[in-house]
Amino acid sequence: MVKLDILSDPICPWCWIGKAGLDAALAEIPDHPFTIEWHPFQLNPDMPAGGMDRRAYLEAKFGGRDGAARAYAPIVERAEEAGLALNLDQIETTPNTLDAHRLIHWAGIEGRQTAAVSALFKAYFTEGRDIGDHDVLADIADGIEMDAAVVRRLLGSDADLEDIQRRDAHSREMGVTSVPTFIVAQRHAVPGAQTKEMWVKVIGEIREQIAEG
Repeated sequence: MVKLDILSDPICPWCWIGKAGLDAALAEIPDHPFTIEWHPFQLNPDMPAGGMDRRAYLEAKFGGRDGAARAYAPIVERAEEAGLALNLDQIETTPNTLDAHRLIHWAGIEGRQTAAVSALFKAYFTEGRDIGDHDVLADIADGIEMDAAVVRRLLGSDADLEDIQRRDAHSREMGVTSVPTFIVAQRHAVPGAQTKEMWVKVIGEIREQIAEG
């Protein structure tokens, strides 16, 4: 098996699109060689704990309403091509994602990490839910067969907070500046939302290397 480490943030639309491209390739090649692990990278590590109004956030980030519209035009196009239900009008809050990353970490312990990532993307981009809210996160946990009461109790504590922050900081120290970033076999970094075709090619090349010994 080949390790595929993925640095991502559940409020990053390109991360969702990139996951869709990878998922399509893995569905086409079910005997792929990848063992996948998701890692935390906050787009907004300084975001207030309660998040902020999404419109205000986007206009500040992209220089006004028109700038935000221009920035999201290619995102909407790629999401439609990938068959993703991107309902931007329903998103009211840009959250701090530290707790969402804690949920992804705990889901990984139970072998449900990718399910957690998928559920968080759907909750945020399709359903417009505030994935910084503890009740929302507990409900998402319940939906992927985790114990919601345990998750809610953990979220109310400092469990793994420092670990997630340390891992996020380590990625930045290693030179990661944007997500998604895919790291193949702990050696080759593949940045950006790649297509299904690119991943099919990568899997083919890995199979050839394995066959050659």
